[in-house]
Amino acid sequence: MDIASPLKLDFNNTEIAFKGKSDKDLNKAYWLFKMVASNALIKIGTPITNFSLNIGLPIQGIIKNTIYKQFCGGESIQDCQSAIQDLGKGNVTTILDYSVEGEDSEESFNSCCAEILRTVEAAKLNPLISFCVFKPTGLGRFDLLAKIDAKESLSPEEQAEYNRLLDRCDQICKACYENGIPVLVDAEHSWIQDTIDDIAREMMEKYNGNKPIVYNTYQMYRHDKLASLKADFAYAKTQNFHLGAKIVRGAYMEIERERAKENNYPSPIQPNKKASDTDYNQAIHFCLDNIDRVGLMAGTHNEESCRLLAQELENRNIPHNNPNVFFAQLLGMSDNLSFNLAAAGYNVAKYMPYGPVKAVMPYLFRRAQENTSVGGQTGRELSLIMKELKRRKAANK
Repeated sequence: MDIASPLKLDFNNTEIAFKGKSDKDLNKAYWLFKMVASNALIKIGTPITNFSLNIGLPIQGIIKNTIYKQFCGGESIQDCQSAIQDLGKGNVTTILDYSVEGEDSEESFNSCCAEILRTVEAAKLNPLISFCVFKPTGLGRFDLLAKIDAKESLSPEEQAEYNRLLDRCDQICKACYENGIPVLVDAEHSWIQDTIDDIAREMMEKYNGNKPIVYNTYQMYRHDKLASLKADFAYAKTQNFHLGAKIVRGAYMEIERERAKENNYPSPIQPNKKASDTDYNQAIHFCLDNIDRVGLMAGTHNEESCRLLAQELENRNIPHNNPNVFFAQLLGMSDNLSFNLAAAGYNVAKYMPYGPVKAVMPYLFRRAQENTSVGGQTGRELSLIMKELKRRKAANK
């Protein structure tokens, strides 16, 4: 779309935001967010649901038709096709995210790698799938990454295990490179992140020679990550490759602070939300300053940051559909951002988690807990749903 003639960007336009949702869909989402808004319910419900699933109580059907349906695309890539097409009708693309967590064996790591390679094949066949993604702890043992991060020496067996992890990462990045599909490397806890950063940098140096294919993730709720972004870009310039940067605020704040306190080291987390917001927005400016050499994915549910990036593209005369700039949100959340940005011609992708219901539950519980901890997020979702239901009711009179 020509930058001179965008639709007016209005994040309160619920008609565009929920165009693909029926009244029944909206009512179900309303009651789901109502439940998520209750901290007590989330805290009690999480262990009860885990217990029920582990002893085989028949609650999977309830989960599948409520929280799972809101935040996940399906149990397999094939199951996701309908949701991918629905997003595509609103000009929103998909990031297929195999969200099985908690597995810890070589067999499970090989299986996860094979599944992510299948997402690459799916993306090759369907232009509505714009990115692939992997979580490094889906491909190798968390404790092994922690040991490397702590600069502890590895046994020959552990070194061989780490080499297998690197090989799985390389298989995925190579497949993405060969098929022209960008891939996101998810961020994780701070005490394994340096090792993940090293892996991502190595993959970028190998596969980002002509354009950004591999994207590392920078969590701006950490006070050191703006500096990491700038250092990685300086290295990329020196070594003559493109930097891929997914900018997020972050997902493990409470865990990080508690661990720092327990282990008596300075917290890696910003002192307050304002500091996170400031670094996030500075990261946007920095990436746009170097957009000819940087692929930017702004992963955010923050309206001010979305508005800032959209406005900066206008100010700098960068086309809305520049392939090096994407907005991203999670499936089932912030449709007012995703679909209104897409309607104005910006590149927008939704993270679409998928996998067997029981295996995806850790991801879903984390999403629900994050919703309760992000100030105003759940209330904002509820108010937008109510606004759209009222609009439809008035329109039908």
